[in-house]
Amino acid sequence: MNLMTILLLVLGLGAGGAGGFYYRTNQLKGEDQKKRREQDRALQDAKNKANDIVLKAKNEAMKAHEESQKEERIKRKKFEETQSRLMKKEQSLDSKVDHLDKLKSELEEKTDSLKEDREKAKQLLVEQEEKLAEVASLSTEEAKTLLMKQIETEFKGELIDYAKKLEREMKDEVDEKAKQILADAIQRYASETTVESTTTSVSLPGDDMKGRIIGREGRNINAFETVTGVDVIVDDTPGSIIISGFDPIRRYIAKITLERLVEDGRIHPARIEETYGKVKEEVNVLIKELGEKAAFELGVAGLQPNLLKILGRLKFRIAYGQNVLKHSMEVAFLAAELAGMLGANIDMCKKAGILHDIGKAVDHEVQGKHAIIGRDILKKFGISKEILHCVEANEGDVEAESIEAKIIQVANLISVSRPGANKENLDQFIKRLTEIETLASSFEGVNKAFSVQAGRELRVFVSPDEVDDLQAIKLSHRIARKIEKDLQYPGKIKVEVLRELRTEAFAE
Repeated sequence: MNLMTILLLVLGLGAGGAGGFYYRTNQLKGEDQKKRREQDRALQDAKNKANDIVLKAKNEAMKAHEESQKEERIKRKKFEETQSRLMKKEQSLDSKVDHLDKLKSELEEKTDSLKEDREKAKQLLVEQEEKLAEVASLSTEEAKTLLMKQIETEFKGELIDYAKKLEREMKDEVDEKAKQILADAIQRYASETTVESTTTSVSLPGDDMKGRIIGREGRNINAFETVTGVDVIVDDTPGSIIISGFDPIRRYIAKITLERLVEDGRIHPARIEETYGKVKEEVNVLIKELGEKAAFELGVAGLQPNLLKILGRLKFRIAYGQNVLKHSMEVAFLAAELAGMLGANIDMCKKAGILHDIGKAVDHEVQGKHAIIGRDILKKFGISKEILHCVEANEGDVEAESIEAKIIQVANLISVSRPGANKENLDQFIKRLTEIETLASSFEGVNKAFSVQAGRELRVFVSPDEVDDLQAIKLSHRIARKIEKDLQYPGKIKVEVLRELRTEAFAE
């Protein structure tokens, strides 16, 4: 290759490179112009959109401004109306106040005038009484006594009716007040009156056993109280401790548990819990056996096992000094005898008698009267409606409608009212009845007096020629007040004054 060829190649390469550079430069300029045009177009679109948004925002702002002005006008209008009403009310109140002030002044003037008239009337009455006393030659007290006798003579019938009405109203008022007083007294002195029926004494072989029962830092006694659910009272009484609790079953289980622990000598929390579990199972079996035995002795069949368990719990319940299970059996026997003599249903009376106090087995757990509680319990066991009525009516909470229900009421009264039922000494009982009859016989016009219903009622027979109806009413109250003042007796005594006039004539 010669020099000329090489030179031409160099020149060709240079020309080609220059042409390529020029072409690439022109191409880049075109692309740059194209991008600028696109950016200008995008910028213009953004400006247009921004203008639209600003315009829309201005329109919404104007609209909101107009609505706020509209609401403000409405509120201003309501405020002006409210202000106008308040002004009118204020004017009305001002006029009423002025009127009241005027009325007050008039009333004060009338009050002063009435006081003056009252003083004048009092003075006139005093003068009139003095003149009447001078004319009649009687003192004020003598005139009152004479007037009362005259009124009593002329209006005897009306006075008797009025006295009976007052007696009924007074009885209702006194009963209500008595309930409030009893509730207050029970609340204040419940611990004193219930201690005998809520505590059980447990004998100990020696006073050193008390320390073992208490345990180190009270561990044993706390465990015993927690497991048995009773309170243990350790005092200075030698050779015994007290178990306290309202549930008689729980107290009995705790007593047997403690006696066995004392006999065994091993007293600690684990042993306490083990012994309590065994005794509780034994007592549950005993309760069922007691219920079954009572039903068997009476010949009452068809009672469910759970109901017999509840019946057996009455063995541990004491009411008015009587064991409730024995009392229930006694009522059942009495009711059966009465039913046989009166031609009533003997089986029904016998079953109602044994179940009439079933509510007392749980009345320390359920609120309400035991007769109603017993009715509800028996209803769950499918007992007949006739027996349910006998149970709910046995205390008079419900009116007795059947002869069987009335027989249960009578049998219950006989059982609780008979001499010795409440552990009262027979001589004291007779002495109290004699005192009541003697006191009643000491009143003028009384022919005979008899104390019945175990001293709960006093029947006084008077001479109809000496005592009229009004005097009989007065006499019953005088005898009742005299008994309250001079005699000591449990419960209350009903005083009945009987005035009977019998006439005879013969036609010949």
